[in-house]
Amino acid sequence: MNSAEWHARIECGGEVAGAGFLVSPSKVLTCAHVVRRAGAGLTVTFTERPGSPAVPARVVAHGGWAGGDTDPGDLAVLELDREMPIAPAALAPVDTAHGVTAPRKLVVYGFPVGFDEGTLAEYRITAPQLINREWIQLEAWQPGGQPLAPGFSGSAVTLVDTGEVVGMVTAEGAPGVRNGRMMPTEVMVRYWPDLEGMVPTSDHASADRARLRELVERAVRAGLDCDPVRLYTAAADRFDPLPPEEGFDSLRSAALFVLCELDGPGAAGTVTRFADQLQARLDALFRNPAPAGPQAPDWSPILVEMAHSGAGDDQIRVEVSAYSAGRRHPVDSDTVPHARLRAHVQDRIEEAFRYLTPGADELIAFALPRDWLDWPVDRWESAPDDATPLGCLYPLVVTDHARRKTSTRHVLTRVWKHLDSSPGVRVHRVECAGTEEPGRLRMLLRKLDACLAGFGAAPAAARTRPHFHTSLTAPAPVIVWSRSGCGAGQGDQKTDCGGTAAGCTGKSFLDELDARLAHVPPAELPRHVLALREEADAEDGHWARDIQLLWDDPRCFTDPHDTTAHVRSPVA
Repeated sequence: MNSAEWHARIECGGEVAGAGFLVSPSKVLTCAHVVRRAGAGLTVTFTERPGSPAVPARVVAHGGWAGGDTDPGDLAVLELDREMPIAPAALAPVDTAHGVTAPRKLVVYGFPVGFDEGTLAEYRITAPQLINREWIQLEAWQPGGQPLAPGFSGSAVTLVDTGEVVGMVTAEGAPGVRNGRMMPTEVMVRYWPDLEGMVPTSDHASADRARLRELVERAVRAGLDCDPVRLYTAAADRFDPLPPEEGFDSLRSAALFVLCELDGPGAAGTVTRFADQLQARLDALFRNPAPAGPQAPDWSPILVEMAHSGAGDDQIRVEVSAYSAGRRHPVDSDTVPHARLRAHVQDRIEEAFRYLTPGADELIAFALPRDWLDWPVDRWESAPDDATPLGCLYPLVVTDHARRKTSTRHVLTRVWKHLDSSPGVRVHRVECAGTEEPGRLRMLLRKLDACLAGFGAAPAAARTRPHFHTSLTAPAPVIVWSRSGCGAGQGDQKTDCGGTAAGCTGKSFLDELDARLAHVPPAELPRHVLALREEADAEDGHWARDIQLLWDDPRCFTDPHDTTAHVRSPVA
């Protein structure tokens, strides 16, 4: 297939600055950072028309890009000083860049150093998820292909089989990583509304609108009891309007709002998500039409991941995400010094709350390296002006970062499906100086009815340290201990009280666990431990003062965490 003539090379002051593409006889789209130094010397050359002279241009629209590597709005519209006798680029329907059964090959035409005439790079999209609601990640089609490099910024990303444009390159991958980012056409429309009429509506979007209407009628006939405002909020994009102040008087009125009041390319995604939410509720209704007893909370977690940064012992890598209605919303990712860690986490947790569905059951989860699992994160102040411990304000748990791998998540998900029907918690006691071998403990914890491993000793206590490691790798879905338990901070020489010493803190802790948790469903443990922490905060010497809850239900994080390398920008 011949390269389209609408591919453009952007030059500033006679030097190649990046790429662009013609979308009307006199308009060219590119990245704002490509033309950030544009002046009188801004020109556009259509390299696929050999001998065609450079055409003077000026910036007539800007997406608001502020100049930072991760700032949104990295789009600029150039107006040529004359119309071109070239057929403009054709834009693909929304949501066609990612294949239904397999990734589709995408082609990028850019102008890196040494290729003033242009060169091609082959990429693909492995997941249609937006990063920060702005970009989609590009992955190299094959390991040895042309990497994205300076000179590709502003390039059109096209479907290899049709030549239609699905987005624009905005960033290259980290050094040694063959990936990058593109701004899809539905996001580009936000920053230049004139583009909207050029983006076709996909057949898929039309089908989802019909599906939503049919689902609403089914729900009304079935008498589905659901909150229309909550349903809409869970489906809405950040750019969608808020629901009416008076709410919706029925499910039908909420659906009509979605179908008739939303506009722009993002509306298709909201229709799809609203239909998916409604479908899930109908499926649950018909699976269990008359549930007995209280239902487990529908947790909407805020995940705080912390790790060794590799930049020194004082530097910690922190990544915060919010999960709402099964969707992950990245909030922030940064490396911070230990002295600023608590304030940084406070700010990011507060920011994460805006992504949660109003009225949902919030849950704060800290994913920590194994050697940090005993950190008292529940005692951290909730805000600079509020000394209330986080663990006394919200349900708060810790998880082992190493258990976020796919195989462990699979095992834990199977266990939790069984625990959903459990009316209470069975505590497997690991005494301060028990005689049970770690191998035997592993066998017991891998049984489906084994829910909670309770430790009388702190994790670092010499005698029970291998038992704690075994509980993590079994994997036990719930582990509870006291940070001030038997042997805490004493070193190896004082960890073995035998469990018989008068006033043994470990034995007392396990006795209280048995008494207080026997009738608590496993899914309710975070809320119950919140109540215990509130009691302990108000009463000196309370047995649960330093309780630590490792609670690990992967279903709360239904969107697998993105572990791909971060990209850097710009690439022009």
